[in-house]
Amino acid sequence: MSKMDRRDFLKTTAAVAAAGAAGLTIPSELKAAAGNGEAGWQWDKAVCRFCGTGCGIMVATKDDKIVAVKGDPEAPVNRGINCIKGYFNAKIMYGADRLTEPLLRLNDNGEFDKNAPFRPVTWKRAFDEMEKQFKKYYNELGPTGVAIFGSGQYTIQEGYVASKLVKAGWRSNNIDPNARHCMASAVVGFYQTFGIDEPAGCYDDIEITDTVISWGANMAEMHPILWARVSDAKLNNPDKYTIVNLSTYSNRTSNIADMEIIFRPNTDLAIMNYIGREIVKRNAINWDFVKKHTIFATGTVDTGYGMRNPANPNVTEKEKQTVKKEMSKKVTAEEAVALSGIGKWKAGEEMKMTHRAGKAPFFHWQITFEDFKKAIEPYNLEYVVSVAKGDPDESDEEFAKKLKKLADLYIEKNRKIVSFWTMGFNQHVRGSWINEIVYMVHMLLGKQAIPGSGAFSLTGQPSACGTAREVGTFAHRLPADLLVANPKHRKITEKLWKIPHGTINPKVGSHFLKIMRDMEDGKIKFAWAQVNNPWQNTANANHWIKMARTMDNFIVVSEVYPGVSARVADLILPVAMIYEKWGAYGNAERRTQHWRQQVTPPGHAMPDIWTMTEFSKRFKLKEVWKAWPKQKLPSVLEEAKKMGYSPEDTLFDVLFNREEYRKNFPWPDPIAKNPNTGKMHKNTEAAGDGREIMGQDGKPFEGYGFFIQKAMWEEYRKFGVGHGHDLADFDTYHKVRGLRWPVVNGKETKWRFNVDYDPYARKNAKPGEKFAFYGPLLKTIKIGDLKAPIASKGKVNLANKAKIFFRPFMVHPEDPKYDNDGYNFWLCTGRVLEHWHSGTMTMRVPELYRAMPEALCYMNPKDAQKIGVKDGDLVVVESRRGKVKVRVETRGRNKPPRGLVYVPWFDEKVLINKVCLDATCPMSKETDYKKAAVKVYKA
Repeated sequence: MSKMDRRDFLKTTAAVAAAGAAGLTIPSELKAAAGNGEAGWQWDKAVCRFCGTGCGIMVATKDDKIVAVKGDPEAPVNRGINCIKGYFNAKIMYGADRLTEPLLRLNDNGEFDKNAPFRPVTWKRAFDEMEKQFKKYYNELGPTGVAIFGSGQYTIQEGYVASKLVKAGWRSNNIDPNARHCMASAVVGFYQTFGIDEPAGCYDDIEITDTVISWGANMAEMHPILWARVSDAKLNNPDKYTIVNLSTYSNRTSNIADMEIIFRPNTDLAIMNYIGREIVKRNAINWDFVKKHTIFATGTVDTGYGMRNPANPNVTEKEKQTVKKEMSKKVTAEEAVALSGIGKWKAGEEMKMTHRAGKAPFFHWQITFEDFKKAIEPYNLEYVVSVAKGDPDESDEEFAKKLKKLADLYIEKNRKIVSFWTMGFNQHVRGSWINEIVYMVHMLLGKQAIPGSGAFSLTGQPSACGTAREVGTFAHRLPADLLVANPKHRKITEKLWKIPHGTINPKVGSHFLKIMRDMEDGKIKFAWAQVNNPWQNTANANHWIKMARTMDNFIVVSEVYPGVSARVADLILPVAMIYEKWGAYGNAERRTQHWRQQVTPPGHAMPDIWTMTEFSKRFKLKEVWKAWPKQKLPSVLEEAKKMGYSPEDTLFDVLFNREEYRKNFPWPDPIAKNPNTGKMHKNTEAAGDGREIMGQDGKPFEGYGFFIQKAMWEEYRKFGVGHGHDLADFDTYHKVRGLRWPVVNGKETKWRFNVDYDPYARKNAKPGEKFAFYGPLLKTIKIGDLKAPIASKGKVNLANKAKIFFRPFMVHPEDPKYDNDGYNFWLCTGRVLEHWHSGTMTMRVPELYRAMPEALCYMNPKDAQKIGVKDGDLVVVESRRGKVKVRVETRGRNKPPRGLVYVPWFDEKVLINKVCLDATCPMSKETDYKKAAVKVYKA
């Protein structure tokens, strides 16, 4: 080893790791060389920081630094392989501009001034100003005047602490994760269809199936490890295994696909209804499955697009050209056909959006099969080709041939088929609808919840499932599918949290985009962003950046690097990154995985749990649990006294520092012992970590003295045990490579709702039946026809049944086809393989930066020629909301059809969210980042 230079050493260790992952025999001398080079390293299992795939990694530390990362050969998700981002999990932590101390805007007199520059302060000074500003606005506006922007990148324990602080402590429900931007439509689809969240299947389906249909997912770049598994399955069985890529532009997922279908944005609904119609026409319905396990349903159509009321003074005149459709719109000739089965709207008629507010967009009812058949009848091949063909240079005949082949694949009786999707479905003004009707296709065929067949939503963020959804950090949710608006669910939560009945606010809070809008409208004046970058990741960003810097508010951003959101903040809190703290994530196949703290955070950076629990010390019960007349919240202080609490107790005492936590979860804990070396892992919150950190009280922080992460985990998992969300105990997860919930009697569940695999299905299924869709939500509904419920028909209870929905195709509110103001291009946004979301972490990795240093405008060569530009030229991409300059690329990995451009959003210098439309699905409130009308011209 003394003769081996660093490059040879790295090549050697990489070769050994790769050989081990592939199961190859490793030469003893090579193994010895790699082993010698790793002297003093401590390896431990962990989870990748990036997408929702949930890859297991091995992390090596030495001298309190991460020195290497490799794929975990024992991890069943990735089997020892990482993608390009995964291999740089360590380098994201060591950027040159890492934030390491609190920064507050201070003038020369040392006073907070919103227009002053950032200056370093102590944690005590940071918390002093934070408390002062919070209480000013809290007392002015009440609990609804404050908010947290949460994250699908929280650890599970962080999300649980945040939700508990906001909902039990501050009595607000204004906490919503950036997962609202990526998974909310999938959640609504699950709730409406099954009454419970998250997929029925698992990644094993990839190898078991015969057919993979990728709908708006670009799995090759967005979920590369899963795509590697798909590719491997294809190569092992090239004749039988079939791949279809449906997208609005050509991308890398088409490289090994058997068929690529380029469709016009928003018309996936028409294509899905065509497949449904073909199933009916060909008598291919699996009636045994359908009659036993499903009913047919539909819902309101005139729901708006989740945009602001055009009368709002903050909506500009240009924006009103689109936003006016929030209140009403003219039915197009295309829509008249799509809606003709309902028999309510004709071409040219005004559709008033009478079901746009409150619960109205969710309203649905049972219909007959004959009604369903009538509704999908207009979606014949000729009509769907006319509305859905996305490439103007493709012939109608060729497109029709592809659609027919797609239907053939789904309908082939013995063919197993999996439909995967991500943001193409979810970031959609009708995202909840398209999520519902993909299940329509699978359930008509009986190809759902069985090995190798099912509709499978892929998650965007590493814990959008585990934290945002399962923990309930959404504005409308509580842990384990409990809902804020349900009094029984609030009572269950209050009992488990040991807080007085009536503490939790019954009114659903503001969703992510609405928090921004409420801040601009002066309804929220204190906001705290955690583990995400809201001022870069939210559409129509010009509004929110101006609001942040010019209005009466106080914005706190917990960050690791000085990104867009940090720069618009008033106070920046430096926080620990993933392996600098204990945590857990939940991935897209319901797999929960935990890791230990590996290293110490730099400087004065501290874990997010610590920032929240320390801030909770600043509130006495009498300040938060008193009566709030404007919010119609009663005082619960008398009830609190009966429970043994004092009005002088702090939220820290009541929510996070209970005696039973200290008794039951002492530190040190044997589970902190590294299984390879026997050394104890650190726990910053429990015992400090060797740094002299002056805490919120100005005194050295020496730890809480108990294992707070374990305490929060064990309390949280009580919500799901016995209710179909069962999780294992904390220690078990540190001994295994994750488990897919529900975990019952120590055994994970691969396929839910199927009696052969799911103990809850066995418990609920009728004798002899194979399935039970046991989700409890939205299972009592009215009965009617395609137009509306019929009072005389009453209601029906759908215990253990799922719903087959009819949902129509409708034109996007900013479709260039109908634009008369020169906005004649579609804009689509998304990610690229090399970078993660807003680029805050990955743009600081030299190798990833060099591979993709800037966002590009991917454009069809014919469009580029038409506007007089070539590769590398700067163009302006302009919408009714804003514009950016970006370089053109016509020969890259993404190849749009004429009339569409694609610009990724990782580059803050090309802040494309200034251009994007802040329209949302009215049900899920998820923003449609995939569609906006723009002008593109030479800069």
